[in-house]
Amino acid sequence: MNITLNPVNTHQMSSTLSLENLARQNLIDVSWVKVLAPVRGILDDIAGVLEKEKARGVDVFPASHNIMRAFKTPFERINVVIVGQDPYPTPGDAVGLSFSVSPEQRVLPRSLNNIFTELCSDVLVQKQVKGDLSPWVEQGVMLLNRVLTVRSGEAGSHRGLGWEAVTECALRALDNRSDQGVVAVLWGNDAHTAQSFLPHSTVISSAHPSPLSASRGFFGSRPFSKVNEALTNLGKTPINWALPHETALF
Repeated sequence: MNITLNPVNTHQMSSTLSLENLARQNLIDVSWVKVLAPVRGILDDIAGVLEKEKARGVDVFPASHNIMRAFKTPFERINVVIVGQDPYPTPGDAVGLSFSVSPEQRVLPRSLNNIFTELCSDVLVQKQVKGDLSPWVEQGVMLLNRVLTVRSGEAGSHRGLGWEAVTECALRALDNRSDQGVVAVLWGNDAHTAQSFLPHSTVISSAHPSPLSASRGFFGSRPFSKVNEALTNLGKTPINWALPHETALF
């Protein structure tokens, strides 16, 4: 996909959700400009609402430069998409990738702790102490929430803002690729709404890893081994789910 973009000063970080501006600033991969073009107007509307909220002193997560972070992986490189609901509403947690936190975060969200519990049980990797999931992204795993922003302390506060249409557009495009779509992991009711957009993909769904629902279908669902089985059946490379581990030196 050949799209020519004029360079800009990346230090002048605009809060706009203009696809071309985001691509110029390397905040999304250029391949997504054409894919997301049908929802360009919706993105403009969302940007307007976010600007008004910030002008009123409302804290919105994640930071502006991370809102579209899930789209930094080139469209054709994505083989797996893990779909969540919306960003963590706790200050310091949301980084623009569903369920992930920054490498510096020491206290992990409870949903992420539950994901790691299931990961250890499923594929027998060592229990993770850091919540940075970017090594999965580097292998072609897209970590995508249905809603990409949230007000501080108000989970679900940006539902209905327009993000659902944006992520639907992305998921439909992935599903329509000529290589049999993607392997989609849908965790929770918000994510389950995406199943109808993915008729050509392999879908693995369960309850959300939240403490409120993990014991009602998330634990024991073995999503990680199921993803790798599906990738193998498609002739694609399985994911190495193990994350880098810190070793304490004494």
